[in-house]
Amino acid sequence: MNTRIIAVALAFGLALTACQKDAAVDSLDVQLESSIQAASPNGLNDFILPASNDFASIPQDSNNPITQAKVDLGKMLFHETGLALNPMHASAEGTFSCATCHFASAGFQANRHQGIADGGMGFGNNGAIRVVSPDYNFSDLDVQPIRTPTAMNGAFQKNQLWNGQFGATDLNVGTEAQWTEGTPKAVNTLGYEGLEIQAIAGLKVHRMESIDGFLKEMYQDDFDAAFPDVPEAERCNIENTGLAIAAYERTVLSNEAPFQKWLRGDANAMTDEEKAGAVLFFGKANCVSCHNGPALNSMEFHGLGMKDLFENTDITYGAELQSTANFGRGGFTKVASDYFKFKVPQLYNLTDSPFYGHGASFTNLTQVVNYKNKAIKENDNVPDIHLASEFRPLELTNEEMHQLVVFLENALRDPNLQRYEPSEVRSGNCFPANDVEAQVDLGCE
Repeated sequence: MNTRIIAVALAFGLALTACQKDAAVDSLDVQLESSIQAASPNGLNDFILPASNDFASIPQDSNNPITQAKVDLGKMLFHETGLALNPMHASAEGTFSCATCHFASAGFQANRHQGIADGGMGFGNNGAIRVVSPDYNFSDLDVQPIRTPTAMNGAFQKNQLWNGQFGATDLNVGTEAQWTEGTPKAVNTLGYEGLEIQAIAGLKVHRMESIDGFLKEMYQDDFDAAFPDVPEAERCNIENTGLAIAAYERTVLSNEAPFQKWLRGDANAMTDEEKAGAVLFFGKANCVSCHNGPALNSMEFHGLGMKDLFENTDITYGAELQSTANFGRGGFTKVASDYFKFKVPQLYNLTDSPFYGHGASFTNLTQVVNYKNKAIKENDNVPDIHLASEFRPLELTNEEMHQLVVFLENALRDPNLQRYEPSEVRSGNCFPANDVEAQVDLGCE
């Protein structure tokens, strides 16, 4: 055969292959967009996270409007280990912060099955090795009987925590009888939304309620800038500390994840396999029925029969069979139909802290997807009547489960969350933890 004819034939064949590949890619994009349009009234726009400096587009509490000065202050205070002024033992003063259990490289989670703030020491590799200080008894530790939730994408949750107990608005209107005086829930009486209440209450719960002395002097100008309408003598207090932290948290958004880039028009931001998984997420698997909106969460509570933290194979502290935390929303509302139901979590950067379920009973997303695909409860303490109607077999094939996991692991991971960390805090302390062992682990001794 003439060499020119052979060359033309080869070129035509390669072009045809390329066209076929482009057609397949285009087909996935079309399928995905169609699936999203079918799942939500406004299609793609319903799932786009705003830019972190687009305050007008970020959901916020009208009683705590976001300003740049508040965000800047909150960013510092969230990481400021100098705020640890009220530890159980003096040896732990200045050693922990909000970020100890919610730091950027762990997707603003703890990278442990159970976070340890006051009473913990060390950090290990990305927070994974934090142990109990010899100065502390187990009963002295600042721990929670449930897995640490992320502090990211919280702007899209009116009420906070697995049981939604924090926040005076939205679902908590009518729950005032449960805002028990002398407990963190009483902070709801201030009237703010969940992020603000959680931040204010959390400062007390996690033994950081004071801001005084040299630390107050260091941050006074920042409080003046953040709260100019508040009388000067009242600006630097625990409530405003929490409001600044909440304003900052509202801007902590995973808006650089590949799926977010795809939603904004970059067709090459996701691989074909990730797109196939996304089609399943919004289609056959119907994950979107619960995980929706920009953060892929919802303000609904569902029973999935997952194990509680006290059953974890790793050692836990303060987690017990009869803990009210095991009862989910019902542990707060005391309404029978709410028992064993937990808030639907957001889905970004899940692999940065590989513990899933309110009891951290799963350690990879393949396990989670397989669990939901089979829909067989793992916790015999949960009566079947409390299982969600959505908890039923999905009938996904092994290949489809793999594609869905790839979407969750890769397309929903923002690789640059460190942009939300300060370069340093005013105290000069190490963060996110500042005990001697953590300083060594973090290389800032």
